[in-house]
Amino acid sequence: MRKIHVIGIGAGDPEQLTLQAVGALRSTDVFFFLDKGEVKSDLTGLRRDMLEAHLPEGTYRVVEARDPERDRSAGGAAYAGAVEDWRGARAGIYERLIAEELGEDETGAFLVWGDPALYDSTLGILEEVLDRGTVAFEYDVVPGISSVSALAARHRTGLNRVARPVQITTGRRLAEGFPEDVDDVVVMLDAQQAFLRYADQDVDIYWGACIGTADEILVSGPIAEAAPRIERLRAEARERKGWIMDTYLLRRNPKDR
Repeated sequence: MRKIHVIGIGAGDPEQLTLQAVGALRSTDVFFFLDKGEVKSDLTGLRRDMLEAHLPEGTYRVVEARDPERDRSAGGAAYAGAVEDWRGARAGIYERLIAEELGEDETGAFLVWGDPALYDSTLGILEEVLDRGTVAFEYDVVPGISSVSALAARHRTGLNRVARPVQITTGRRLAEGFPEDVDDVVVMLDAQQAFLRYADQDVDIYWGACIGTADEILVSGPIAEAAPRIERLRAEARERKGWIMDTYLLRRNPKDR
């Protein structure tokens, strides 16, 4: 029976790999990388650096495939369909890689940024592959340090306050309004900088981009003061790198609810 490890590798710092993750790396024969193109080639480079830091040369193989493009222009009711189409295309690639590149008695692995359980599609896609019934395998999941945990640590703050909840959401949902009865909100996948709509409120922001990498950027403070700086730094980083991954915590004064 083929076996697959889904390994959380942290937000970018190779030292964020857990001992469990290192153990899973060392039991893997084939690593599957999805190439996101030249613009994001440094992400593939970071994965390779992690392997080279923990595994003897010649003890594993790396197989790369091109990640399918997703329709990022789709909005409203079309958004869910666009994501579903993209996941289906990815499932086809995973299915082919496992069937053609992994021997019956071998172990493969997908390296997932952060934690596989938080805003990542790998687990759902593997389940879709299994449901298709064309290739059989077992898989396990190794948790990782998410960008959310890394963000809080780098800013030396907790995610929630005493006896209060914290909510994790997306920029798309935040643009629809601040969640009810929640004053501490972690936002991921915010390409449109939804935090700007709250720049006139009594809100603090703890923002980080490329957390755990050499290009890490951190900004915190009252959002009215921090938002213009974040806008500028984010635009500069995107221009320089061609992409950006950022996460932030919004902390609202309860009187503004």
